[in-house]
Amino acid sequence: MIRKNLTEYNSNEASIVTIGTFDGVHIGHKKIINQLIEFSKLNGLRSILLSFFPHPKMILQNNRDIKLINTIEEKEFLLNQLDLNFLIINEFTKAFSRLSAVEFVRDILVNKLNAKHIIIGYDHHFGRNRTAGIDQLKEFGELYDFKVSEIAAQDLDNVSISSTKIRNALREGEISIANKYLGYNYFFSGLVVKGNSIGKSISFPTANIRIQESYKLIPQSGVYIVMSSIDSRKYYGMMNIGTNPTFSNNKESIEVHFLEMDKDLYGKKIRVSILYRIRDEKKFDNINLLRNQLLLDKKYTIRYINDLNI
Repeated sequence: MIRKNLTEYNSNEASIVTIGTFDGVHIGHKKIINQLIEFSKLNGLRSILLSFFPHPKMILQNNRDIKLINTIEEKEFLLNQLDLNFLIINEFTKAFSRLSAVEFVRDILVNKLNAKHIIIGYDHHFGRNRTAGIDQLKEFGELYDFKVSEIAAQDLDNVSISSTKIRNALREGEISIANKYLGYNYFFSGLVVKGNSIGKSISFPTANIRIQESYKLIPQSGVYIVMSSIDSRKYYGMMNIGTNPTFSNNKESIEVHFLEMDKDLYGKKIRVSILYRIRDEKKFDNINLLRNQLLLDKKYTIRYINDLNI
């Protein structure tokens, strides 16, 4: 059950809580969340995941160039599939960042969420300037009567996952590595808008995707194999991210050519999952050479899809 902020949560039931930004909701995050859910059921506690948006660095460092693996809607979608009792995504503000460690623990974790157990990663820090860590949290636990469980460094190291590693893999076009770390295929959602119809003129009509959230991380330019579920049916296709250098277009675009697609998608919001990277974007001397390469890409895509569905 999603709560948009802490003020929407009103319950006196004892809870078990984990805290973090959880960008990507990757397999390392799920290790923590699964332990949270397991402990909640064993001990009769409400499971609560407390997260924040915008990302703290956007506010504290005034860095609007930070790119995230998930938009807020995508993160809600992923976390809502898990067996949590409550997902609270609270607005992160400068005022919130100024809460001292004791204020955060006393006013939010204890008085608001009635936390009796807290699970965090070994390197978690909190409070003003992030000065408090696991040792201080355990001291607060003795004072306010809650238990603290720490996900040990070696446990997370064995998974060897981090949101930073995933972001770097996406920036370098290493989609297979990113998908492995995420535990699912990287995806984005966007609105299908009118393009310049160049693809249609060479028998490769495309859906031009506009992603509204400027902070969403777009993978390295190139040609990818993708999948979308539209009107309860899976559609596979090939996607180009880049500037269409053959046509001297300096504006970056995201275009998807769906195989066996006969629907009008204009104005429709669709989710696109990226399965595999075929090649770099390339400038061709003429349209015929571009079309020949697209035919080769299509054959490769069909073989890849057939292997998936064997």
